[in-house]
Amino acid sequence: MASISVASSVSLPRLSHPPLRPEFDWSSLPRPSNFSPFSGNGRPRLGNPRRFRAKSAGPDQQLPKRRSESADGPSPSTSFLSVLCPLLRLFSGGDPSRDRNEALEVATSSLSTLARLPWGSRSVLASEQNQEATISGPLMHLQIFEFEACPFCRRVREAMTELDLSVEIYPCPKGSARHRAMVRELGGKEQFPFMIDPNAGISMYESGDIVKYLFEKYGKGRSPSSGLLESTLVTGWMPTVLRAGRGMALWEKAKQDPPPEKLELFSYENNPYARIVREALCELEIPYILQNVGEGSPREKLLVDMSGSKEVPFIVDPNTGTRTGDYKKILSYLFQTYAVPTS
Repeated sequence: MASISVASSVSLPRLSHPPLRPEFDWSSLPRPSNFSPFSGNGRPRLGNPRRFRAKSAGPDQQLPKRRSESADGPSPSTSFLSVLCPLLRLFSGGDPSRDRNEALEVATSSLSTLARLPWGSRSVLASEQNQEATISGPLMHLQIFEFEACPFCRRVREAMTELDLSVEIYPCPKGSARHRAMVRELGGKEQFPFMIDPNAGISMYESGDIVKYLFEKYGKGRSPSSGLLESTLVTGWMPTVLRAGRGMALWEKAKQDPPPEKLELFSYENNPYARIVREALCELEIPYILQNVGEGSPREKLLVDMSGSKEVPFIVDPNTGTRTGDYKKILSYLFQTYAVPTS
């Protein structure tokens, strides 16, 4: 992978790309003080979208109910993940801020990429988009609460790459200091992935339901890519296992307060170098705007204009004016800037 490095400078001018879509006003969400995550039979509700009103999502209207294909009660896959994650953490390499074995990092991440080919590498809408046109999409960013090591969250990220969506990511690692509590408050239970679409006034759990919703709403008539939903139970676990649980748990030295402004990460799901950066963002619980730049994405031109290359990852931190595209430099920057200094 070609390296991109741009010096860090607090006086660096702001990006010249189109202005970000307005952020969702969390205060507009109804607080579920009287919401119970349990149905009348005492079992947890899974997969039912909850409706809320977003201040800038358009006039008030009755939203159609969506089907839920989830069975009551926790799935065997979810239960297995709850056992697998603590075991993998024992082999996750300890302190993520220390120098790593680069050959091993790249090898295991590259094998993870091979395990998930062809999903999450290209924009399936590329042939229908005018590369010179202004990048379009939802008025307000979708919000995704997830964690990098979760195979069901990975399924949703792959769909977002294929649909060329720009979204807000709220990492929810094990031991999360902020975002897991937000999911409990907003949705009623701690389950991932959890998606909020403020443009439609929809929130939902269950990765399969989310993927189908994304393609129905933003896929321009397309259905989920062949094998995308079914493959998770076959090879969706491989990156989690091969990466030994990286991107699973909050690092104990992560700063408690989030950055004042969200970072921006240009990435696509199945890129081996971008995966390593997303793991670090998750372990530090740093919320960020994910700019998907899969093969054929119109954001490729924007990325080239900014960095001089199509290579990802490329990160922009408006809090410090830092822009860099070398994954090792990004890791060093993130842990130096957003972790408590070691005495």
